[in-house]
Amino acid sequence: MPLETPARIVKELTSRGYNADREAVTLLASAPNPDSALIRAVESAPENALKLSVDHVREVLDTESSDGQNPSVSTGNETPKPSTMETAVPVETEGSVSRNEALQSVGIEGDVTGQSTGTGEYDDFVTVFRDRFQQLSGQLRGRVNARPTNAVASMPGGSDAAIVGMISDIRSTASGHWLVELEDTNGTFPCLIMKDKEFAGLVDELLLDETVAVEGTLSSDAGILFVDSLQFPDVPRTYKPSTADRHVQAALISDVHVGSQEFMADAWSRFTSWLHTEEAEHVEYLLIAGDMVEGVGIYPNQDEELDIIDIFEQYEKFSEYLKEVPGDMEIVMIPGNHDAVRLAEPQPGFDEELRDIMDVHDARITGNPSTVTIEGVSVLMYHGVSLDEVIAEMPEEKASYEEPHKAMYQLLKKRHVAPQYGGHTRVAPEEKDYLVIDEVPDIFHTGHVHKLGFGKYHNVLAMNSGCWQAQTDFQKSVNINPDSGFAPIVDLDTLDVTVRKFA
Repeated sequence: MPLETPARIVKELTSRGYNADREAVTLLASAPNPDSALIRAVESAPENALKLSVDHVREVLDTESSDGQNPSVSTGNETPKPSTMETAVPVETEGSVSRNEALQSVGIEGDVTGQSTGTGEYDDFVTVFRDRFQQLSGQLRGRVNARPTNAVASMPGGSDAAIVGMISDIRSTASGHWLVELEDTNGTFPCLIMKDKEFAGLVDELLLDETVAVEGTLSSDAGILFVDSLQFPDVPRTYKPSTADRHVQAALISDVHVGSQEFMADAWSRFTSWLHTEEAEHVEYLLIAGDMVEGVGIYPNQDEELDIIDIFEQYEKFSEYLKEVPGDMEIVMIPGNHDAVRLAEPQPGFDEELRDIMDVHDARITGNPSTVTIEGVSVLMYHGVSLDEVIAEMPEEKASYEEPHKAMYQLLKKRHVAPQYGGHTRVAPEEKDYLVIDEVPDIFHTGHVHKLGFGKYHNVLAMNSGCWQAQTDFQKSVNINPDSGFAPIVDLDTLDVTVRKFA
């Protein structure tokens, strides 16, 4: 049997809108006439079927065997190859409903793929933090009359002053006040936030390494700045998001985790079957925010929870599930911390070998994070590893796993997807900081925490889209109860959200 036969059969099935069990593909490839067997299997497939089962293929092969003949032999005519055969193509090939492919548009910005230059040297980290400070301080300097720290240090006591700096230290005093040390490219300066100030509650939101602006009055010896106001780079309260000029929708999902014993295949199939219905005719985009597969060696004893132990086979299986999505939908994917890319952020998109495996429907693969513009609506896609640190550092009412979108609000406020360095979120030094939110997105889409939550922050839609994996033993051990089998659908013309549940 030629080695290319199984791959060619899969390709031919995909072109007709069908998937098939791996054993079914093997049976077709092993038939005396694979082309004839494939044609019969497709022609006799149950109505509305998207996947050819092993039992169905066996029945087809048994029928040919019981006839004692091969169609091409009995007629004396050569069976045409599937690629040129004039049979009715199942409607699933282009989706069971009509979508406006001619109007679909996708643009991608902020992708580190192919642009990574960092070597991990000390100078690389200096470069990326200087770039971060330059970008974020630029967003703040128009609001305050800030001076460099060395210039503030030379001002007379009692002067009004303002500083834009990165937070290098936060500590409480014996009197219950907070001493925040700000650093810029010229040095550091201590700033005191009194506990009775109206904005003192904002101290709970401060993270190391984020950039803020403060205004206040210098002490009599000019050694400390008594802070009267604190500002974040933030999203303007008057921000007006862009919307599509036609009624079109996008499905926002993440954390599929194919390869896990807890991957919810039935829920996934119900979701993809729904995408073929008239009810989903306006869903023209599918955005997947990372963790396509379960991965290998991600957490202790993970191998005991794997259904597929080979990483490449996990991606092959994921690709098979992706074939169930209508072929006329635009698909955009970014990697996550379970995927086979570097863990340090920004994460480049998958390498060529994995891209070849996941080339179903010409899916767009970009880095984590990336800004994807669809129908004029900008979507900042970020897998979301830093959400763990935001939730760990802040009070529950400001950031929690039960309301993950509130933690996303904090990232929007700080205009950076991973502001704190040195924790669980690994950061790769590049010539520029790809993690800065330089332009305000219309939608902020994350995953990672396996919880569903969404809301609007200064008119930006923040969406954490849950997962497609039931609770694992590891999640039980850390008290994570996932929101599984949900598909948030966003109206791009209004930014309204409808949540579909398939589990």
